[in-house]
Amino acid sequence: MSDESNGTKNKVIRIGSRDSTLAMKQTYTVRDLLANQNPELVFEITTMKTKGDKILDKALSKIGSKSLFTKELEMALEDGSVDIVVHSLKDLPTTLPEGMVIGAVCEREDPRDVAVMHPSYKSETLASLPSGSVIGTSSLRREAQLKRKYPHLKFESVRGNLNTRLAKLDKGDKYTALILAAAGVIRMGWEERITQALEKDSCMYAVGQGALAVECRENDQDILDLLSHIVHKPTTMATVAERAFMFTLEGGCSAPVGVSTKVEDGVVTVEGGVWSLDGSEEIKGILSSKDNESLDSDNSSEGTPAKQPRVSPAFCGIVPAPGELSKIKQSYELGITLAKSLLEKGAKRILEEAKAANAIKPPIAPQASVTVKAS
Repeated sequence: MSDESNGTKNKVIRIGSRDSTLAMKQTYTVRDLLANQNPELVFEITTMKTKGDKILDKALSKIGSKSLFTKELEMALEDGSVDIVVHSLKDLPTTLPEGMVIGAVCEREDPRDVAVMHPSYKSETLASLPSGSVIGTSSLRREAQLKRKYPHLKFESVRGNLNTRLAKLDKGDKYTALILAAAGVIRMGWEERITQALEKDSCMYAVGQGALAVECRENDQDILDLLSHIVHKPTTMATVAERAFMFTLEGGCSAPVGVSTKVEDGVVTVEGGVWSLDGSEEIKGILSSKDNESLDSDNSSEGTPAKQPRVSPAFCGIVPAPGELSKIKQSYELGITLAKSLLEKGAKRILEEAKAANAIKPPIAPQASVTVKAS
């Protein structure tokens, strides 16, 4: 956070973002939330390409990094080039670089996956597509689940930003349909392209999918205070549970792990699953926080919300909002307990086999490309 010469009313908050159209829309959403709360501040956006944006000829699981869409942004955060960074939460590893935290998780968009059909098949569903139809997805999680549900379909990798992937679908004859995150399609204003929303019995979604995360430096109390006003508490509770689930499983882009979470009346219910790459094996479980109350819910040690500093402990990177420490602890424990139950059922072997099958080459050193855009 920096000051202009004419006083505190012109403090500048520098926001880092990937430069894709969707990433910018997400960044504008966070910027506008902050601006509505802090009209006296000026917001400046700095964009850059990440490794995941640059390498488009390989499946995500084969590139060789846990921070494909985040590392360059976090480097800018570390060196002070930006004050905060906006991410799709599903892109953030469950362990963040030292000194970095997620200061806010914003309200979740529809977290489900959706099918978008080629114009020639717009009246079809995945179940009714002809045998051998090619479905485009770069996600092992989606592919494993859909192979199990729709064995008559074929799956091939498709990379690129959302615009590029849809162009490949519409202008070519290779793909019959694409599987995409509903949130991205909706944020782009393309809801009419959605042919079929995939419910949890077909395809559980990725950990954190649909939620936006705002990352900052752990010791930047002013920024943490600023971000506390845009935290969406139910989304935070859900995604902490999901990230704890993933962390305990030691999953990632090379392992098919999915979740389906709901928060009702302060109760978090998480359903999670692990699949073999070919979809032949599946281990699932479900757990609710009302059935997992091993933690003390007493908030007395947290202090009052007005006095509680927003500092670590962080839960898979997420710093609890003032007054929310106990609820976040419970959500975190919920995810851990669910993951352990799946591991006891044999999930460890499935995950190890999936990771071995997707052995990756040493990572390529990232090179950041930076552009400053007007607020």
